[in-house]
Amino acid sequence: MAGVEITVPVRSYESVLRRLVEESFASRLGARDPDLWGSEAHDEAAKRLAWVDLARASRPLLPRIAAARTDLRAAGLDHVVLCGMGGSSLAPEVICAAAGVDLTVLDSSDPAMVRAAVADRLEQTVVVVASKSGGTVETDSQRRAYEDAFEAAGRKSSDHIVVVTDPGSPLDEYATAAGYRVFRAEPHVGGRYSALTAFGLVPSGLAGAPLASLLEQAAAVHDASFEDSVENEALRLGVLLGVAADNDVDKLVLVDHTGHGVGNWIEQLVAESTGKHGRGILPVVVADPSEADHLTDDCLVVAIGTSQVPAAPSGYAAAMDLPLGALMLVWEVATAVAGEILDINPFDQPDVEAAKQAARGLLGDGVELPEPAAVDDGIAIFGSDATTVEDAVAQLLASVEAPLGYLAVHAYLDRWENAGLAGVRGPLQRKVGRPVTFGWGPRFLHSTGQYHKGGTPTGSFLQITAEPSPDLQVPGRDFTFGRFITAQAVGDGSVLVERGRPVLRLHLTDVPAGLRRLWKILT
Repeated sequence: MAGVEITVPVRSYESVLRRLVEESFASRLGARDPDLWGSEAHDEAAKRLAWVDLARASRPLLPRIAAARTDLRAAGLDHVVLCGMGGSSLAPEVICAAAGVDLTVLDSSDPAMVRAAVADRLEQTVVVVASKSGGTVETDSQRRAYEDAFEAAGRKSSDHIVVVTDPGSPLDEYATAAGYRVFRAEPHVGGRYSALTAFGLVPSGLAGAPLASLLEQAAAVHDASFEDSVENEALRLGVLLGVAADNDVDKLVLVDHTGHGVGNWIEQLVAESTGKHGRGILPVVVADPSEADHLTDDCLVVAIGTSQVPAAPSGYAAAMDLPLGALMLVWEVATAVAGEILDINPFDQPDVEAAKQAARGLLGDGVELPEPAAVDDGIAIFGSDATTVEDAVAQLLASVEAPLGYLAVHAYLDRWENAGLAGVRGPLQRKVGRPVTFGWGPRFLHSTGQYHKGGTPTGSFLQITAEPSPDLQVPGRDFTFGRFITAQAVGDGSVLVERGRPVLRLHLTDVPAGLRRLWKILT
């Protein structure tokens, strides 16, 4: 296998690498040994390791996906929409972008996004509803919106909706009873490792991505990735990640030269797998290579889609030039390796449920959302005693401290309409002088949300929310999409505050005007 180049400044890298080779870590991982991460991780790992064989095990899915695509196209359904969150959406988004095929990913509870998606070519639309647990509230709400729209248009939902879920889940039972086309995924794979399961392959294949070549790319590096050798590049990458974090180089700057958004997929895999028990690796996704500047000495830099190893003040750096299927398997192996070095279980997510529970608690009848501390020209300020937005932001930025501090910006907005806001990350990082991440809410809650609450406790958080105009009722529920997305922001913020993280929420009544003002303040 070739395609990964690494530089590292400490001798411990080679000693850790040799230890893992001597302990046969890679081959034991390939054999699905659940004891690699200690006795406490045994039970969870025992039911989460089927991903190691997916390059071959998923091949029988391909004819069925191809047949479904043929049937749907014959019925005039050529616009594919994916309703899914986290592991159910990030891989298909990358696979389709790399293949140059269209896939609409609805991974938000923002009412404007839901309304726009449902209004777009409804009669030509096939909706893939994907949820491993079968109970993801965002996905359930999106499904309800589409079912309501199909009924209003006089069309049968069963003609338009395809479901991907684990066998026996509530969604499996519902969809089967409703006569939907159901793909049951391999249950012994966690969501963030599911790129090459039905969750990644079904929506991508229905959209027209070449799935056989994707699996062939993964198969081409499979044997080498589970070989007990110091030349095993997946093992070497994992040791780099783990040793760097052990030396307080815990920000993983992902410089994506591919233009396919693969950094967003890696972000979830690494952050949710490693960010727990007060330690971990925080990915910082850099979409434009020109933004990979002003890096601090706690940054490991990995360039994707190039063989040229980037410069890094820390001395920890790597370059990867692999086809997508191979890259996915290599990162999955590397993340599992990093978990062993960090002494954590890379397959659980103990801190994700806290924010979900907090959000659900805000959806009940009679529950009031918090009142702002101040309102400044149409922007409500929460979590600060400042009376102006400028002062509130200045207070938050002052809380981002060296040597390990970082700032996370979370925008609970329509990411299609306001995509340019993500560009604030680079200028804001230069202003703060510390690593800055950017995430769209609630999408990031299924990605980096685990790290924020369970990882290294050095983050400061800026939430941007907005008044829905107009709002949209979730069919069959007693709450609206607007109430739901606000509850998600407030709920996550409350959990972060409980864990000692600084959180500022700015709520916009006029989104365009508010964002113009915020851009000036932040940059």
